[in-house]
Amino acid sequence: MSEKIIQTAGREVLGDFAPEFAHFNDDVLFGENWNNEDIDLKTRCIITVTSLMSQGITDSSLKYHLENAKAHGVTKKEIAAIVTHLSFYTSWANAWAVFRLAKELWTEEDKVKASSDKDRFQREIIFPIGEPNDAYAKYFVGQSYLAPVSTEQISLFNVTFEPGYWNSWHIHHASSGGGQLLICIGGRGWYQEEGKTAVELIPGKVINIPANVKHWHGAAADSWMSHLAAEISGEDTSTEWCELVSDEEYSKVN
Repeated sequence: MSEKIIQTAGREVLGDFAPEFAHFNDDVLFGENWNNEDIDLKTRCIITVTSLMSQGITDSSLKYHLENAKAHGVTKKEIAAIVTHLSFYTSWANAWAVFRLAKELWTEEDKVKASSDKDRFQREIIFPIGEPNDAYAKYFVGQSYLAPVSTEQISLFNVTFEPGYWNSWHIHHASSGGGQLLICIGGRGWYQEEGKTAVELIPGKVINIPANVKHWHGAAADSWMSHLAAEISGEDTSTEWCELVSDEEYSKVN
């Protein structure tokens, strides 16, 4: 066995009040049973989470065993599948309670993965990814980033989308001139005008967006995507943000 489970909670919490119970908890349940090599620790964690969920126990003990499961190799995908499967045999309400705890614990895993993926993608492109695009977050599905490339003569920004994320339908209005220029510099994504077939964005692809045309753009489902974006000068220019691109609309182009 690569790791030995050591438990002291029984003695720390109940050592003076119920020393025999503390002994059974620390020395027998965890000291002997959890260290029995007939079943690996990851499997024991899954069995224990299953038992607690089946009984409707969603207190700190379940949180401890979820943390233990994560520490012994249970992934976010696996815990989601386990709880979903159990929901049909235990209780839908129990599943919701477990998911709330599990989501908090496995969120950090997503942050670490996203960070490493972001660093990897940054090495693929020549312009900085920049900071989270918080100012426009309400117009985007998922996380995007914004980095100013030029603020003189012409305003030019690098916009980066995490995989599977996109912006809302929007229009760059102008009474004359105007519009927007996109140049994909990394990854893969999509650009679509209302009523037209989506255009794939790959490095080097240039998109000239006329003024007053409703459109959206974003990353492909399985790839980061960065594009340079420049607003074209014109008269009476403004940007109108419209409704979100639905999951169904997005899925049709992926």
